Amino acid sequence: METVVSQDGTSIAFDRAGSGPAVILVNAGPTDRNVNAALAGLLAARFSVLSYDRRGRGDSGDTAPYAVDREYEDLDVVIDAAGGSASVFGNSGGGILALEAAARGLAITKLAVWEPPYILDGTRPPAPKDYQQQLSDLLAAGRRGDMVELFMTQAAGLPAEFVAPLRASPFFPSMEAVAHALVYDAMIVGDFSLPTGRLATVEAPTLVIDGGQTPWLTTAADAVANALPNVQRHTLEGQPHNVDAAALAPVLADFFNG
Repeated sequence: METVVSQDGTSIAFDRAGSGPAVILVNAGPTDRNVNAALAGLLAARFSVLSYDRRGRGDSGDTAPYAVDREYEDLDVVIDAAGGSASVFGNSGGGILALEAAARGLAITKLAVWEPPYILDGTRPPAPKDYQQQLSDLLAAGRRGDMVELFMTQAAGLPAEFVAPLRASPFFPSMEAVAHALVYDAMIVGDFSLPTGRLATVEAPTLVIDGGQTPWLTTAADAVANALPNVQRHTLEGQPHNVDAAALAPVLADFFNG
């Protein structure tokens, strides 16, 4: 593990593996950098891969008060640690963060995103208008497990009958540990609407990938691709939202090396 210090003094932790052109992996949801370990290991054969803990997660700090701008400052210092510029991959909500970072002009040479979860009208029930406030209220009440369940059902769109048994799974405590960061994600995505105007300003060549198994996410991926000026579109047929690293890695490697 290495660390860098963000503009507000927050320590940001990351792992570095492999050698070659730099690739940074961005996660989201109730996870830390370990969620990208398998993908990082596969990409490390051809790239210098940096997987970092976003603030409030894992080994990174969490300086108060939180502000969305800090997330882009954090990614910027990780890019500096990578050599001053890097390709970036964002998974799910991490794809939204990565797209916004590129629109803000960070030194992203190439960008790839997996199923960024924008919610388009008519594709699925919308997230509650008070989704962020619900998360904050649950956090204040110490109900971290309920925060994770709210995220899975209302943001990720999973059926409640599928989510409820997950609370007994061995990995659920690790999600509860970073549940407070779901409030941060909610601040980044806002109302989950597609920021067409901002996406149109992204200059980095971008690969938009989906798995074709979740219709509302496929529609969102199509809309993202249509909004970007320099884009490739790819479907990894048969892959669920929890994409297999072994299926994803070759596609990313070909794009980042192309």
